Amino acid sequence: MPLHPQTVSFLKMLAAWTAPPPGAGASAEPTIAEMRERTGAVPPAVRRELPEVRDLAVRGPGGPVPVRLYRPVPAERGPLPALVYLHGGGWVLGSVDDVDGVCRDLAAGAGCAVLSVGYRLAPEHPFPAAVDDCWAVVASAAREPDRYGVLPGALAVAGDSAGGNLAAVTALLARDAGVRLAHQLLVYPVTDTAMDTPSWRLYGSGYGLDAADLARFMGLYRAGADPADPRLAPLRAPDLAGVAPATVITAEYDILRDEAEAYARRLADAGVPVELRRFDGVVHAFFLMPEIFDAGVRARELAVRRLRAAFDAREREASWHGQRAV
Repeated sequence: MPLHPQTVSFLKMLAAWTAPPPGAGASAEPTIAEMRERTGAVPPAVRRELPEVRDLAVRGPGGPVPVRLYRPVPAERGPLPALVYLHGGGWVLGSVDDVDGVCRDLAAGAGCAVLSVGYRLAPEHPFPAAVDDCWAVVASAAREPDRYGVLPGALAVAGDSAGGNLAAVTALLARDAGVRLAHQLLVYPVTDTAMDTPSWRLYGSGYGLDAADLARFMGLYRAGADPADPRLAPLRAPDLAGVAPATVITAEYDILRDEAEAYARRLADAGVPVELRRFDGVVHAFFLMPEIFDAGVRARELAVRRLRAAFDAREREASWHGQRAV
């Protein structure tokens, strides 16, 4: 379908938000520091109030990993299911602050604690630093649920864009480590390093996420690592059987659309329960901006329904096993 009018308005606003400062050369490639500064200039959305939001740290292989914990009910109400959320930004940009709004909404909507991970960024910390940090948090939540006030065995992962890549990778690592995840929520994830799909060619410029920028970020993050490494390109994993059930959300006008949908098909072919939902007429980032995109509202509603169902199923399973043990 044609670009939605909300998408047209958003692209105009995005151009204003990320315009180079006066006097900067129009053709000069911005530095990573300048791109991080421009990303931080995007106005934050109205944020839902929660009874508990606090920052903590998890021990990681490269030092403490910053984590922001969200709880929709006070700690004295007991443990909750947990969602580890991994922000986007091409492994180079982004922070827990950029996804504060969506983490609050997912916590309240899905009735779960959310652990938002401030993993190390490239180029200062190339692959596999981000993977190591994200896995450290997932492993800690699985190993030490009491520390975070979460239910043992009721753990999911989620992420958008590069964070979707990291969520898919940590789901694979969890399977290999024998950690059962309730769900993986992948929002327009990067799943490959090839950059050669029709959506990359069709929507590589002028649709919010430019192919040149993401190719640059991928190069900084990969830093010479094998492009077929499944921790970089989960689409190239030889076997996806046994990973957590998934929800995959894509945008029609997004360079990542085709590889994300290919990953959903591979999950299904491997026998993994998966729901793929493409939202037409919108671009990358719509999920994070429900105040701009009606499709963003619907996508978050879908995410909440899928997470609630996954957590409910895991709690019913745990209850059944408890009754069997008695």
